[in-house]
Amino acid sequence: MRLPCKTGSPVSPAEQPTSPAAPSADAPKPSKPPVLLRATLAEVVGSSMRVAGLSVIERAIKQLHRQKYHVVLASDGSCRLPPYLPASVQVHKVPKPENLTSLRREMSGAIEVGADEVRPSSDSLEGTVRVIDEASRRRAERAVFADLLRGDLGFVARYLNKPVSFFITRHLLCSLPFTPNQVTLGAAVVGLAGALLVSSGGPALMVWGFFLAHLQSILDGCDGELARVRFQQSALGEWLDTLVDDGLNIVLFACIGVGIFRATGSSLALAAGLLNAAAHLLYDVVAYRELRLQGAGAEVIKVRWHLAGSPDMKARAAKRKRDLLVYVHSIGRRDFFILAFLVYALVGVPWVALVHALLIAWPLAVIAVAQVIWRARGGN
Repeated sequence: MRLPCKTGSPVSPAEQPTSPAAPSADAPKPSKPPVLLRATLAEVVGSSMRVAGLSVIERAIKQLHRQKYHVVLASDGSCRLPPYLPASVQVHKVPKPENLTSLRREMSGAIEVGADEVRPSSDSLEGTVRVIDEASRRRAERAVFADLLRGDLGFVARYLNKPVSFFITRHLLCSLPFTPNQVTLGAAVVGLAGALLVSSGGPALMVWGFFLAHLQSILDGCDGELARVRFQQSALGEWLDTLVDDGLNIVLFACIGVGIFRATGSSLALAAGLLNAAAHLLYDVVAYRELRLQGAGAEVIKVRWHLAGSPDMKARAAKRKRDLLVYVHSIGRRDFFILAFLVYALVGVPWVALVHALLIAWPLAVIAVAQVIWRARGGN
């Protein structure tokens, strides 16, 4: 790709903090066309307005950088540029309209976008919303959050948890300096406190414990939402989220057994709770190994299990026409069983949570053991 020459006056260091190296003659051509990002007087109003915690121009730059576009930012000095620009962004000054026209000719075939335009999806440039006032800003923000509703979400997550977590993320967390990983750890403290209350065995305390566990389940969605709307996704964040959720599940399963034991004196309940926790731990260990072997990232739902067949459960759940296995899997989804545990405690039968946990943990353990045996016999 031939980079366009600068037009107009030279760029100051503040406007161009990084300078991309000139491509060599042998360098492979990029698979995507370059992007011309206009930041002129025509975009000055919307570019500085904030959508989901980022100014519109900063959102555009982060989104284009994440999608691996080379960006030529045409600036006439009207729009305030972010203090840091990634190496994929090259600033060109266009003090006059004819300079911009000349740059357009030089970049014939480039994708042209405005610094006052919001594209809700983090994976494409479709669905543009131009921000020119408060009403369009709110419309763009709603579109950004609506794009977060993945097809593989469970019923409880989609219709109960997400409306609450969206409100928290949009109206609180986006305005605060917390990182997604800090939100994950903060929610983990809430979930751990809930598990400890469940282990007390007191009816009222068990209700409050399951309520805190459900609150953690809601907050658990906020970290991913914050990461996506701020373009702060990372492998570390995905693994942290997975480890926290699975760790809390194991602790909660054990605490249910301890709580029922303290409430009734049943050693069988204590043993069942501890064995449920051990079965879940076995499943998690095998699942993490499979994630590494299959190169599936950090989402356990992406693991392809030999007994379950192909494709993985995430892909199955995302289909409009879901199979029976997806519906059976849904009762073991975290959003569902945490809410179910709270309902059991509210109606005075917390011991049912112990049975429900058993119905989750032991089939998972069987699937995990079958996977280990299949691998040992040469499966791949």
